[in-house]
Order: sequence, then structure tokens, then C-alpha cells
Amino acid sequence: MTLDNDDTGEPTLFSAIITPYRSLSGTGFVIVMVLFGAVSFAAGVFFLTLGAWPVMGFFGLDVLLLYWAFQLNYRDAAAYEEVHVVPSVLTVRQVSRRGHVREWKLNPVWARLDREIHEEFGLQHLFLVSHGKRLSIASFLGPQEKESFANALAAALGAARRGPTRAVVE
Repeated sequence: MTLDNDDTGEPTLFSAIITPYRSLSGTGFVIVMVLFGAVSFAAGVFFLTLGAWPVMGFFGLDVLLLYWAFQLNYRDAAAYEEVHVVPSVLTVRQVSRRGHVREWKLNPVWARLDREIHEEFGLQHLFLVSHGKRLSIASFLGPQEKESFANALAAALGAARRGPTRAVVE
């Protein structure tokens, strides 16, 4: 079953793809690296003129470490989660940054949402619980987005529990 094209012919009650939030675009990354590199180079030259030549290497190392940290951050952005609900099945697919796929299929009638809420910060963790097992979902989202996601998913699970509705045609 592919999530975009459901083979069962059942109506889709809920479908979401959750990706990590990245606020810095590729252009922003280049600008940050150029500015940081220029400031580090200028400071390194200053220390070089004072006779502290080893300091210039440490400034270069700082630029290299910042570049490496950004690259790790962008690589982690390749991970995502897909949540798909039809009346007969709830599918959760988690794809790691390396492309490893883990998929769970649950009966939406038996699945329920479990929320861990912090008084000050709001919704911290969201779990799908079925048959005594807990599956963490929507970990990429912030507290407000998690709350919105949880409400929409709970509505879809409620619709799945109610079963199909039939329109009366007169």
C-alpha cells in the first residue's frame, strides 16, 4: 500500500507528512558561512600581526566546525514521518535520514492518543497506544503544532471508530 494512492478504495480520513523544521535556507547558509568566515579570517589576521600565529588556525577550525554542524543538521532534515488513516487501518511510516523505513499498521478502532503535557511548555510528547504498546509520533513538531496535529488525528480516529456513514437520498 502506498500512502498517496490507497489500494483499499476507502476514503482517506487523515493524511500528514511531518518533516523537521529548518529555518535557514541554502542561501542563508552561504551568507552565514561567508560572514562567519570573513570575521574569523579578519580576527585571525589581527592575531597573526600580533605574533600569535597559532590562533589563526583555531579560527579556521571554528569555521570548519560550524560548517560541519550545519551539514549534520541539513542531513538530519531528510527524515520524515507519514501518518495515514482510512476507516480500517492507521499507518505510520517513519523514514530516517539514511532512508531506513519503519512502518506500523494499527487498527484505528483500538488505537488511542496519549499526550504528555508540561504545565509551562505545553504538549511535549505524543504517542499512539494500541494493545499496550506505545509509538512516539510527531516528534519533529513544536508544542503548538503537536497540539494541532493531535486534535486532527484524534478527530480522524473518532471518525474511524464511528464507521462509515451513509447519506440518505430521497
